[in-house]
Amino acid sequence: MLEKRTGLQLIGDDVFVNIAGGLEVDEPAADLGVVAAIASSFKNMIVDPHTAVFGEVGLTGEVRGAMQPAVRAREAQALGFKKILMPASNATGLERLLGVRVVGVRSVEEAMEELF
Repeated sequence: MLEKRTGLQLIGDDVFVNIAGGLEVDEPAADLGVVAAIASSFKNMIVDPHTAVFGEVGLTGEVRGAMQPAVRAREAQALGFKKILMPASNATGLERLLGVRVVGVRSVEEAMEELF
């Protein structure tokens, strides 16, 4: 999906995703964060450390809504994040509530443009 939707040529690379402590992740909203980490490594560019990212990613590159977005956003704010990249379907009204920059994205392409 990353190759087709964002043009990242990963076919010749080995991609490893390491979860701290070897935990199993059963959280669809972690998808967008993993995509951002892979793209960051491939492009050799960092994601702003004050940016939190969450959202489920489909095989066509769409970013789907996540459960309890307000709870996730409040937790990100409490942890000191200044910007939250999340599904557009979840972003409505949260910027006023939180006082942080909330960016809603509909696709992985939009997310990559915002992050890099």
